[in-house]
Amino acid sequence: MSDGPLTGVRVLEFGGIGPGPFCGMLLCDLGAEVVRIDRAGFEPAYTQFAHRGRLSVALDLKKPAAVEACLQLAARSDLLFEGFRPGVMERLGLGPDVALARNPKLVYGRMTGWGQEGPYAQAAGHDINYISLSGALHAIGLKEQPAPPLNLLGDFGGGALYLAFGMLAALTHARETGRGQVVDVAMTDGVASLMTTIFGRLKAGQWRDGRQANLLDGGAPFYGVYKCADGKWLSIGSLEPQFYALLREKVGATEPLFDAQHDRALWPAQRKRLEEIFATRTRDEWTALLGGSDVCFAPVLDLEEAHRHEHNAARGTFIDVGGTLMPAPAPRFSETPGRVRSPPPKTGVHTREVLRDWGVDAGVIEAALS
Repeated sequence: MSDGPLTGVRVLEFGGIGPGPFCGMLLCDLGAEVVRIDRAGFEPAYTQFAHRGRLSVALDLKKPAAVEACLQLAARSDLLFEGFRPGVMERLGLGPDVALARNPKLVYGRMTGWGQEGPYAQAAGHDINYISLSGALHAIGLKEQPAPPLNLLGDFGGGALYLAFGMLAALTHARETGRGQVVDVAMTDGVASLMTTIFGRLKAGQWRDGRQANLLDGGAPFYGVYKCADGKWLSIGSLEPQFYALLREKVGATEPLFDAQHDRALWPAQRKRLEEIFATRTRDEWTALLGGSDVCFAPVLDLEEAHRHEHNAARGTFIDVGGTLMPAPAPRFSETPGRVRSPPPKTGVHTREVLRDWGVDAGVIEAALS
């Protein structure tokens, strides 16, 4: 049986943190053979679920033989990706010009926060900075101040997902034409792309340039979160008129106050009344009443609760890998389902095996590992 739709695709990943490993996980979960080049002697300080399924090769890239081993691996790869500051791979002798000279069909992915050029290209940064420059952070949070949405939007949404998408698009081109190319992924670009609909609404006069002032940013009382009697939270998203009508019916919001759903002048009073209503029952009581209905409702689960919810359990959204529960591969395929092939490996555990099996010259292997 196939390991997934990417079975047969070979990927060379240069080890990093955060979005790089996540991109490698996405490719690996869907069947690609991903070899991760790690720094010799390095072990992550915490369990890296995103390292699962990989083959780990530990090399000292200050050694010319180790660089040559990487180039020979690149010559046998379909995709290569890295997440260092611009110029680092060139200084190591592993830049795209050198790698593509060895393998003209290679897709060479480069992911950074700011991109390969521009005034900020050489500056340090993190997710919070990239989503700031893209306008996204300004639009997220409470009226009084922005709130970082973890590092989901920049690192993983605007970075890792666009890197995986871009490299697979370039792989299709390479297989059609025989020509590889460089894929430049900037998280600032990716997040701006994710914001396309919001920018479009703003241009059309359908979005106010502020927080908690719009349908989808917590401004509308029928699209937001509410505290329950037990201190836990629930979410509602009753945007459409029929869903809003059902919400009113089920929670007893029958006052004339709620008749004009889109009268922004009434939103503060509507929210205050809904806060009072939702504070009368526990989260589980509201779940029993509203769960699975067209109100567009969900309990706000904490990280320990999520895997136990009946919907996630029924779909197998979380799986056991080597005795550890973690999110399952996504998305799902009817003909070529992906799978997690192994838990996160120890750094370098596959070094000699991979170098040998991928056909790296025996002399280069010995010099690189001496």
